[in-house]
Amino acid sequence: MSAPFLKLENVSKAFPGVQALDNVSLEISKGEIHCLVGENGAGKSTLIKLLTGVHAWDSGTIVFNGQVLQNLTPQKALHELGIVPIYQELNLIPKLDVAENIFLGREILSNKRFRFINRKEMIQRTREILARLGQDIDPTALVGSLGIGKQQMVEIAKALAVEANLLILDEPTAPLGQEEADELFSVMRQLKKQGVTIIFISHKLEEIKEIGDRLTVLRDGKKIITADVKDLSIDQIITYMVGRHIEDKYPKVKTERGELALEVRHLSTPDLLHDISFKAYRGEVLGIAGLVGAGRTELARAIVGADPKSEGEIWVDGRRVDIQSPKDALKHGIALLTEDRKSQGLVLNNTVLFNSTLANLQKYLNGFLLNLNAQRQDAMRVVKELGVKTPSLNTLVAQLSGGNQQKVVIGKWLNTKANIFIFDEPTRGIDVGAKTEVYNIINNLVKGGAAVIMISSELPEILGMSDRIIVISEGRLTAEFTREEATQEKIMAAATGGMNYAS
Repeated sequence: MSAPFLKLENVSKAFPGVQALDNVSLEISKGEIHCLVGENGAGKSTLIKLLTGVHAWDSGTIVFNGQVLQNLTPQKALHELGIVPIYQELNLIPKLDVAENIFLGREILSNKRFRFINRKEMIQRTREILARLGQDIDPTALVGSLGIGKQQMVEIAKALAVEANLLILDEPTAPLGQEEADELFSVMRQLKKQGVTIIFISHKLEEIKEIGDRLTVLRDGKKIITADVKDLSIDQIITYMVGRHIEDKYPKVKTERGELALEVRHLSTPDLLHDISFKAYRGEVLGIAGLVGAGRTELARAIVGADPKSEGEIWVDGRRVDIQSPKDALKHGIALLTEDRKSQGLVLNNTVLFNSTLANLQKYLNGFLLNLNAQRQDAMRVVKELGVKTPSLNTLVAQLSGGNQQKVVIGKWLNTKANIFIFDEPTRGIDVGAKTEVYNIINNLVKGGAAVIMISSELPEILGMSDRIIVISEGRLTAEFTREEATQEKIMAAATGGMNYAS
């Protein structure tokens, strides 16, 4: 039996107050797609940062391709060892073309003395790398003009340009639709055949079952199990991840539909949306489904005034309202929880206290001064009611796990007078245990008489948590289903333009 390509032996790493990795041992073979799963805070990110030289480990040994690693830096990991991470937030420059992005910082020179760039050679090499991935992307196309799926392929091509031996994909499908995810999996299989080893991190366990060879489960910094993916069911993986059996992944509660809360009439935007009308009621969850790029997020942003409308009316509680900005929307009780919590929902380098009260700072103003005691009391209430796991209110939000960050975002809006909540991808990038907690927050909102609109790319989530579902396709509303009527097949037919169910 050949030696493992990557071997961790009794590796530990601690941060102040946290044992991030605790005596972890792990072996990965060359040309393997090895899946790494666990709840947020389980140690996955720390392990990746050790392998890429961001952090040093406290104890233990890491052997890579027969070499015992010591004094690892990001530059050594990338350029000498070929350990290449690709994160959910892609590291590309939109205003540069594909070839320029792939060779950024490593430009091919025709004259080294005068540093003349050999652009013709760079374009040819880019074509060769993309062909290796089965891609026909134009090397001279601006990256900003490409869809997110193609941008991801450019990121992988960039990795191959530095001769990647170990490719680390961290939540790569989070921003992708199903077709783009399928294309990514096809590329991963090609790379595997070419001998590239892949570590794949995802909270979507169906993807783990589809693409993985073996998986390792981490929990609270400890390795729980390494096994062949085919030998474990999704329910078994979940149990290993959370340490308990989750009876119902979608704990939907039945509530009585109340009064009409929000009505959108004939809404259009200059670039995408066309004549969209729908109603949302108190005491119900209205799901919005559709493919990536169909206009779901744009619809939410137009409703709250974050993007301009060319036509259409917004009615709240039976009255037409004028909403030109998210501030106006909040005055009428409408809150949008954006899909990108890190760049749009939170101030990462500020505290839990600040973030959980940010949406309602006017409440604490006493002249020119803030009532810090009242602000602290409300922040403590948010942390307690939502079960935010944080060392203190003064902890930076950037230090929390994804699930706890999402709870802070939700708490920020619960600390206002909002009663119509638009959740855009509320469980993106959080683990199965944290998802259940978010679903229960949604349940409590509708039980309390709020109206909830939930946008999601995950059809099981839409089907599991919605009372009604509308479908958007290419900027148009193409279907509306009750919970009883809806199926994955009907939703996909409406989302792909295969059938129009809208009245």
